[in-house]
Amino acid sequence: MKWISGAAGALVLLLVLRSIVRTLVVPRGLYSGLVYRLWWGLRRVLCIAASRGGYPAIDRAQTWLAPLMLIGMLAFWLGGAFAGFGLVLHAVSPLSWSTAFREAGSSLFTLGFAGGGRLRLSALDFAAAATGPVVIALQIAYLPTLYAAYNRRELEVTLLQSRAGEPAWGPEILARQWLVDTETALPDLYRAWERLAADMGESHATYPVLLAFRSPRPYRSWLVGLVAVMDAAALQLALNPRTAPPEARLVLRAGFTALRDIALSVRAPADSDPAPDTPIQLTFDEFEAAVRMLETTGFRAERGTKEAWPHFHGWRVNYEAVAYELCRRCDAVPALWTGPRDFPGESIPPLRPVDRRPGQGRPELPPTAG
Repeated sequence: MKWISGAAGALVLLLVLRSIVRTLVVPRGLYSGLVYRLWWGLRRVLCIAASRGGYPAIDRAQTWLAPLMLIGMLAFWLGGAFAGFGLVLHAVSPLSWSTAFREAGSSLFTLGFAGGGRLRLSALDFAAAATGPVVIALQIAYLPTLYAAYNRRELEVTLLQSRAGEPAWGPEILARQWLVDTETALPDLYRAWERLAADMGESHATYPVLLAFRSPRPYRSWLVGLVAVMDAAALQLALNPRTAPPEARLVLRAGFTALRDIALSVRAPADSDPAPDTPIQLTFDEFEAAVRMLETTGFRAERGTKEAWPHFHGWRVNYEAVAYELCRRCDAVPALWTGPRDFPGESIPPLRPVDRRPGQGRPELPPTAG
């Protein structure tokens, strides 16, 4: 049985080392099976625990997903190293099972109370003693990278709130700009989100645990915000092809490229080159209702609704399916035009502040379509 113990211990150590290196040292957005299953399992448990409370309960529960992921990763790595070294020490020495694991724990966590004159075990003890601090140090160095990316992301998400409402919605972005005559600011918005999309495509694909970090406010979401900005750009290009800024095309390209890169890192299906006539879930009636709402704000379309629909469809087909899948997996706020969720509930429209100018009230708008 000694060789079985040694082989099993070596295999466990190899798997732990592979997971650590792929996640912390040379990240390529490809989680090990261990970490991927941990993420999936924790999410399911949290969703089940909050399943009867609707989205607010889901959001409160999922707030714990990211910290539990980080703690779970560390616990699995240290626990795996402890098991692996214990098995190997038992295999190469006359130590009993309890003594072998006692010595492995002593070396791994640098307690130093278990040892002796067994010189042939010194190499294993030294390796175990180095493993614990190295894993913890790598995890500590990992956190600033995550939080720096998180802060960059949430800054733009917070700035978007005044333009898109909570939760964000693409037609609402255009409506608010035309309501207050700030439509000339749209190119700057598209440029900012083009850079943010590129940033998120790199950081969130490299460190997919960032997908589990939720915004501080329950009705804000980086993913919903990105979809809203892309929808606004697609609407503007479809309805006003002559006056739409070129930045609208750039943010769309950066956006769906980032979504596909992120989807690849979390093993979500993503069509890299969908046909323009591929069906989408958003209906023409929903599109038409949004255009009518825009017209009440002073927006003037160069194309009719029916003429613009194929063009909007052609843009949205590039990102709708992958965006809906990521929104579902991330349990994002169920905003308009972001697809179904795994929990029950209706789509939540954005709230628009009341017009407080003297003598003017809030414009009467048609109801939005979910």
